[in-house]
Amino acid sequence: MAAIELEPAPGLHGVTGEPWPGVRYFSTWRQGGVSQAPMDSLNLGTHVGDDPAAVRENRMRLRRALPDEPVWLEQVHGTAVFDADTIIGGAVPPARDAAQTAFPPAPRADAAVTTRRGRPLAIMTADCLPVVLSDESGTVLGVAHAGWRGLAAGVLENTLDELRRRAPDAHGWRAWIGPGIGPRAFQVGAEVREAFLDRDAALAECFLFQPGSGRWLADLAGLARARLSRAGIGRVEESGECTWTRADRYFSHRRDPGSGRQATLAWLE
Repeated sequence: MAAIELEPAPGLHGVTGEPWPGVRYFSTWRQGGVSQAPMDSLNLGTHVGDDPAAVRENRMRLRRALPDEPVWLEQVHGTAVFDADTIIGGAVPPARDAAQTAFPPAPRADAAVTTRRGRPLAIMTADCLPVVLSDESGTVLGVAHAGWRGLAAGVLENTLDELRRRAPDAHGWRAWIGPGIGPRAFQVGAEVREAFLDRDAALAECFLFQPGSGRWLADLAGLARARLSRAGIGRVEESGECTWTRADRYFSHRRDPGSGRQATLAWLE
């Protein structure tokens, strides 16, 4: 894990992982924007009740660190994968007039893939995991939103299947798991545990029973790592950042219901 300044976007910072040939990727921190509390300050979500003009300004600031307009998604905790190569030309840019509050419609999906250079893919989170996937050579790229529902239902496997379909000769698959709620903070009921163990009993090691509450602590990143490894990803790296714990860096819906959203951006160089 490495903290970075998002050049040339003054005041914006984030976190990234190990160098990845042909791939750039990072998750934003919450500082450097204009949104007011409790969305302070770099809220990038349009669906959380924030002032649309503030969100637009925040996205414009982020745009300075990117090679093109990012491909945003309408995330629904599902498993659908959007083909970002179907976008003709560049992504739809946001309006430059702060008074214009409407945002263009986003594809309804929880993952996206591309083979085009310089096309940033975006995932918004506030406890769920953002996951970046590609091969060692940066031939094809995918990003996924992995909350427990999408993770259990196969969003990561669906994304990898789409990547393999687009680049059948690619090899050396790797993934980066960005900031999400950590294993000491993610308390869940038995139904969440069962959703994973019904498919793979070995994943029981990712759950720790809490006798006082009758609930379980779930290692969401551990679950994602196990699913990725079983799907054939040879190298999986984790940011190790907990959104619930690091209130100075990240929004967390569980910690602060109705919070803002950070974003994970990735593109092929």
